[in-house]
Amino acid sequence: MFDVKDILIGMAPYAHYLSFGLLLLAGLSIPVSEDLIFIISASIAATIVPQNTHKIFIGCFIGAYMSDMIAYSVGRYGISWIMHSKLMTSLKIINPEKLESRIDMVHDYFLKYGGKTIFFGRFVPFGLRNVIFMTCGIIEMNLVKFMLIDLLALTCTSFILFSLGYAFGNNYETIFPYLKRYKFVIFGIFIVLVLLIVRMKKLSGQRSKEAGVIQTVSGPKNGIN
Repeated sequence: MFDVKDILIGMAPYAHYLSFGLLLLAGLSIPVSEDLIFIISASIAATIVPQNTHKIFIGCFIGAYMSDMIAYSVGRYGISWIMHSKLMTSLKIINPEKLESRIDMVHDYFLKYGGKTIFFGRFVPFGLRNVIFMTCGIIEMNLVKFMLIDLLALTCTSFILFSLGYAFGNNYETIFPYLKRYKFVIFGIFIVLVLLIVRMKKLSGQRSKEAGVIQTVSGPKNGIN
């Protein structure tokens, strides 16, 4: 596996192009850390090529944004096509009925919580953000809605990461232990919230069914006075 740090520092004058390209690879789920690229690029801007600071930030920002669009497109035009292909059905790898049922369930979830999931999901590491973006593509979420929410979330994350890398300069590696803790905490919180939402939805569905059964059994009272 290539070393992102060596590549970026070794070609510092072209860091804005390299950061852009590396972040595009992340959209294809190639193991390239977006957080790491932002921080190292910002450090390079602060210590080696300060005259390219704006170019480097723009390269990182646009690269990350296009990376998200790639992940969305992979889900919508790649994974979705594979899942619905006749080959997968004929080989009995995928059951069409179960597939549609699960897609409908995920669609209902994103209809209610899609905006929050995309926004806060962008802060989640371990490639989970790519899974979220691909899922948005699979259920064919409105592209404009996806782009606007993602743009807002990316503005927050990119500013935070780039500012940290720029402020620490050559000492940017001291950020990593804290960044790892942040990742684990955010990841844990995100998973707990998703599980709580799913659990609440199931309980709500069970209560609705029970209420329907009670109403059916009791029926209307047509007694004679």
